[in-house]
Amino acid sequence: MMMMMMMRGSTQLAAGFGRMSKGFMSVGPSAHKRAQLSLPSAWGATLSANGMFSVSKALPWPFSSRPRDFSLPNSSWGSEMMRLYDHYNNQCEVTTESGKKTKGPWKRLPSYNRSLKYATGGIHLSKIIQSEARLFTRNSGVQGAAFEYVMFHSEEEQKCVCVFQAGHLLEGPPGYVHGGAIATMIDSVTGTHATFISGPVMTANLNINYRSPITLGGTVLLESSLDKREGRKTFVSCKVTSTDGAKLHTEATALFLSISVGHLLRG
Repeated sequence: MMMMMMMRGSTQLAAGFGRMSKGFMSVGPSAHKRAQLSLPSAWGATLSANGMFSVSKALPWPFSSRPRDFSLPNSSWGSEMMRLYDHYNNQCEVTTESGKKTKGPWKRLPSYNRSLKYATGGIHLSKIIQSEARLFTRNSGVQGAAFEYVMFHSEEEQKCVCVFQAGHLLEGPPGYVHGGAIATMIDSVTGTHATFISGPVMTANLNINYRSPITLGGTVLLESSLDKREGRKTFVSCKVTSTDGAKLHTEATALFLSISVGHLLRG
């Protein structure tokens, strides 16, 4: 299940590029053309003629209006989806004893339906039909019909969690979620987690064990944990459980390989 990091969409791009925002990252002398990526926030990413990649908050968002953040609640979210959203979202900002608000242990990750607005200079990226490209998990215009989810990341705990509500378009066996849809969410969550840890990555291996089917329309919790790192390799495990944690639906292990930004741009 090899998958380029950009196919995971804006969450991972922002995460991976954000880790590089404190400096520069060389992508090699072959990156001789200037390229610009537009990120789904105030982040700007630029590849200069000398092959240096930098990230800043100085570049403007190129769209005429802000895109929709799909990780925010909508009318299709059920009570369990909202309950878990509130549980983690309330821990994104906490109030100290002195009454000051400060960053909490969790951070909500925004999610958009496109990864890139435009890119030049990359053989691979130039072949993408940008006007039609959509992130796979965000390609339905009907709220609640397919993948409804929100991710939270904790740097302190080295974990990433995802609250996932499966819409009616994700049916496999009658009344239950398709195994491929579950695998998609596992790959998305573990890949996002690995990106926070190691920067841009590609999926090298995804091993899944299905334990109990997930009811169509139901809400589950995915929790990704870091197992270990070995050079370019990042090993992550994931569990999919009922919202109260009592039932194990699926468990998986994943291996991700770190890649350079030059790899993405050259295709």
